[in-house]
Amino acid sequence: MALRFDLTDMQLMVNVAGAMSLTKGAERTFLSVPAASNRVKSLEEHLGTELLYRGSQGVTLTPSGEVFVRHARTVLRQLEHLRGDMQEYAQGVKGRVRVYANTTAMNEFIPALLGRYLVSHPDVNVELRERLSYQVVHAVAEGVADIGITAQGSGGVGVRYLPYRTDRLVLVTCEDHPLTRMASSGFEEALEYDLISLFESSAIHSFLLKAAEDLGRVLRFRIEVGNFEAACRLIAAKVGIGVIPASAAYRYARGIPIRIVPLEDDWSLRDLHICVRDSEALPAFARELVDLLVADAAAAEDPTARGAGDAGAPA
Repeated sequence: MALRFDLTDMQLMVNVAGAMSLTKGAERTFLSVPAASNRVKSLEEHLGTELLYRGSQGVTLTPSGEVFVRHARTVLRQLEHLRGDMQEYAQGVKGRVRVYANTTAMNEFIPALLGRYLVSHPDVNVELRERLSYQVVHAVAEGVADIGITAQGSGGVGVRYLPYRTDRLVLVTCEDHPLTRMASSGFEEALEYDLISLFESSAIHSFLLKAAEDLGRVLRFRIEVGNFEAACRLIAAKVGIGVIPASAAYRYARGIPIRIVPLEDDWSLRDLHICVRDSEALPAFARELVDLLVADAAAAEDPTARGAGDAGAPA
């Protein structure tokens, strides 16, 4: 059987699978919805099988669609590899690195490092997404992400892990909060108070929901905000308490009247890892970002090793 499809068809199916929407998949592939729909129908006719289940809530992949997308991702990843290796000989070819990371890495470690990387790689774009740690690993294992930063240290078929940073979560309160009388606190004690959290879409929000669920408790969210600084300012205003990375807490404590209380729960101290499926199969420019992350890990000084509980402690 002669297979009649091209790279655009493969990229379209990958984008549709990622968005679970034909409309959004078409937008990401720079196609009109009718053109995208015609391409999918043509693919299905030539392959002799349906690739999508179509419903009122969107689309999902059929089993044959999942196989097609898996192979398409492999082909597109190899094409990125080819482009990366040929960049020094070709003009105007751009590369793209897909990075998935948990909340702490997204907010505390990755921005400055990516800034340096992008300045030194003007012909490379980075697609950065925040996900829960297990979702990061799954994305790397499935080829959806090239590089992941996760608090998970194992799992995912074929995924390789490299040490990155240490992530400690702490309680943050106003200066005269009852919890400040304690040298440390369990998360269960914190559940007696209103909580200020990042938005529901953030990985740390979902992580805390799970921690409360494991205790058979419900979080009392007072307000959800977009970043750690906003959370600290509302905490200082006595709106509620929060759970954020120690590095952010100590940094904002220099200018905002908050107090930091160490958490006693084992999950509050986590080792972050860089994860990749096969670094040798990555394009050259993506391998250079992995090397930069490894170098950053080696040069970093762990801010959580300096002690906690003192709002004046250095970050």
